[in-house]
Amino acid sequence: MGRAHVSTHELVAGRYRLFEVVQRETNRVCWSGEDAATGRPCLVTQIELPADGTGEAARRAPGRVIRTGETMASLCPGRIAVVLDAVVADGMLWTVTEWVDGVPLGDLLDRRGTFNYARAARVGLELLAVLDAAHTHGVTHGELSPGQVFVREEGSVVVTGFGLAGATLAPRLAAPAYASPEQARDERIGPAADLWTLGAILYTMVEGRPPFRDRGRPEATLKGVDRLPLRTPVRAGPLARVVQGLLRKDSRERLTRPVVRAALARALAEEPGSPSPVTEVTTRPGLRGAYAAVRRAGRDGSRRTVAAGVLVTAAVAVLAVLAVLAVAEGLDGTGDDAASGARQRPSAPAAPPPGSDPSASPSAPAASGAVSPSATAGGPGASASPSQPDGTAPAGFRRYDAPEGFSVALPGSWTRLDTARVPGGAYRVVFGASGDPRTLAVTYSRSAGADPVAVWRDDVEPGLARSDGYRRIGEIRATTYRGRAAADMEWLAGDEGARVRTFGRGFLLGGGRSFSLRWTAPAGDWGDSANERALAAVLGTFREDAS
Repeated sequence: MGRAHVSTHELVAGRYRLFEVVQRETNRVCWSGEDAATGRPCLVTQIELPADGTGEAARRAPGRVIRTGETMASLCPGRIAVVLDAVVADGMLWTVTEWVDGVPLGDLLDRRGTFNYARAARVGLELLAVLDAAHTHGVTHGELSPGQVFVREEGSVVVTGFGLAGATLAPRLAAPAYASPEQARDERIGPAADLWTLGAILYTMVEGRPPFRDRGRPEATLKGVDRLPLRTPVRAGPLARVVQGLLRKDSRERLTRPVVRAALARALAEEPGSPSPVTEVTTRPGLRGAYAAVRRAGRDGSRRTVAAGVLVTAAVAVLAVLAVLAVAEGLDGTGDDAASGARQRPSAPAAPPPGSDPSASPSAPAASGAVSPSATAGGPGASASPSQPDGTAPAGFRRYDAPEGFSVALPGSWTRLDTARVPGGAYRVVFGASGDPRTLAVTYSRSAGADPVAVWRDDVEPGLARSDGYRRIGEIRATTYRGRAAADMEWLAGDEGARVRTFGRGFLLGGGRSFSLRWTAPAGDWGDSANERALAAVLGTFREDAS
């Protein structure tokens, strides 16, 4: 750390008390600490500025860090450490963030040496989702490194360090070994620099060392990054090509985010017992754009038509996001990644909560919507249910017999939109129709918990809470469905013209097996008789093969 020496007996900026070092990189030390004024725990990061780092760029650094941190925290709530304060003192840039309940990736690598390719791919997908949001909004991290990535116990990640890039004239402040060649040449950087660093992190996870070693002096390290050839990865397995594609010296030749996402998803699919990942992930900023289109269409008098297309598209996109994230179990192989479900989008049937298979819970929601709090075992609108005692389809509906072993009455024009499967038999099927903004998702799990209420509360809702405009309606209600233990949950999500509402019912079959049914519709149309009738038909006609 060179000239960086700090006494833990002194308060940083007269306010923040340091306890112990959490993580250390070339020019950066992260401490556990607390706000002496409030007693609130926090992370305090000390970054050594260049010897001449007292100019205008350095003076502006604290404001840049705070503003960029606020922007990213709003784009990726729960995935970015909230910046509480930043200050330059004694040639150091100090940043104070909220306490992160996780372990720096750099420390995990020090303890383990290497990760297998599947675990590396999981972390890579988590990071890529954050970078997607940042790059879509014109934000480049520029200082990403294993020390800036905290891994929670259940496997989700929290990223720090946004806003440091450009804080001084130095090409790199924190970890030169993870700088891109264009940074090493002190050139203007953009999103491609972050993709290089993602490649370097993936390389480090599978190889046990960075692609270009730290040579002790930042300038020597940066020179090596720029001029030395890449050492061919030997332990990367199916990640080898994507790592090499990200670590191309010419930024114009690097792989794009969609290509990287597909490659990481394929790597996950090659791990025995992992869910089959999909290759397209729509990030929250993309859906925000879709919601904006809905609002614009509303002003043109065609809101419902556009909203239908958005919800159907979002349904497939969300399914893709969470089918990938669902495999993100804890890096130690012991925990479920419930928090990764944070990526659920507010407009459509989503895949299961991370850490479980695509149908990992009896009540894992499929979109964002809700039903009336008065719902009973018969479901919302049960009094108007058109279903028959034997489950036959009412007028205007047709019975769909799924090859997976269930059947349900669907509105006449509805078809099967998409499917996610997991080795071992778990799956999720999404139904809908072009021009109809409503969707139904049917999820089957072979690893459900014993309490469907707890699954909604503990595994599903934490992820939903990070969706745009999420609000649960009423309590999570224990009930029965066809004589089986069940739970209902209802919620709202989305914003303004794209506000949607979901009712979810999960019920247990025994032996860890379960189904969940999730019905989503525009919030403004929720009370329409047609919507109530369709939902009642679904709940009244669903039949499963209990074999």
